[in-house]
Amino acid sequence: MSALYDVPAPAKLNLFLHVVGRRPDGYHQLQTVFRFIDLSDRLDFERTADGCIEREGDGLPGLPADQDLVLRAARSLQQATGARYGARIAYRKRIPAGGGLGGGSSDAATTLMALNRLWETGLTRAQLLRLALPLGADVPVFVFGRPAFAQGVGEDLTAVALPPRAYWILRPGAHVPTADVFRDPDLTRDSESVKISVFADWQTEHSGLFGRNDLEPVVCRRHPMIARILGTMRGNGLDARMTGSGSCLFAGFADTRQARVQQDRIISKIHDLPDVVIEGSWVCQGLDDHPLRDWVLD
Repeated sequence: MSALYDVPAPAKLNLFLHVVGRRPDGYHQLQTVFRFIDLSDRLDFERTADGCIEREGDGLPGLPADQDLVLRAARSLQQATGARYGARIAYRKRIPAGGGLGGGSSDAATTLMALNRLWETGLTRAQLLRLALPLGADVPVFVFGRPAFAQGVGEDLTAVALPPRAYWILRPGAHVPTADVFRDPDLTRDSESVKISVFADWQTEHSGLFGRNDLEPVVCRRHPMIARILGTMRGNGLDARMTGSGSCLFAGFADTRQARVQQDRIISKIHDLPDVVIEGSWVCQGLDDHPLRDWVLD
């Protein structure tokens, strides 16, 4: 095997996100549930014999190579294993950057799993997880490969079973810097911790969303356009929420048909709002597992 083409890197949703504390080092303690969806970036990997790791094209516009998580992930695996191979990597972005959907983290995790296979380095999932966390708090869950209840800074992962759901996801035209949200003095940092069993019981008894996103009030105050869109979605009967630190908003449905009906019903009302820009709208299916989960040995 000398190449892997069209390898998926799926987006994620935070079905809820509670900030339950803050560590002495400044990192926030979180509780969340991650779910993968079938909105995916696609990556190509060609193995090379010269040991060089390069990206084809420009990657993300304006992103220097030394900040590219894909290249950092590849070099991390190479250094950890002593792999003599290199790689040419190309990727096609469909997941919007800075929307709270985890696109960069997913690309990095797919790179770890794909090159582990292509280079025949043979690392287990636990070994890849140790490489994933220094790359970013959201990278481990994609290597973990299953919908997960996450705690800590995102590294304490427990698999959860989730019912079949489709999602309508909306991307407002607003850039939300994650660091600014977590620095905001009004951010709730003392939400009560919940047990995974409480979330599991909720899933069996309710069709709506559990808990809340503690970052949402801060983002809505700082970005009134997001607040107006979210208010319109909720005012039209949707149980809508922000994912991650924003700016993407989502609502869940029984199937994609229902999701498209509600998208068509409400999107025109959102476009009629003053000073509102919509950069993307997708109907996606929730995934039971990461599509590359079987590529890594437990």
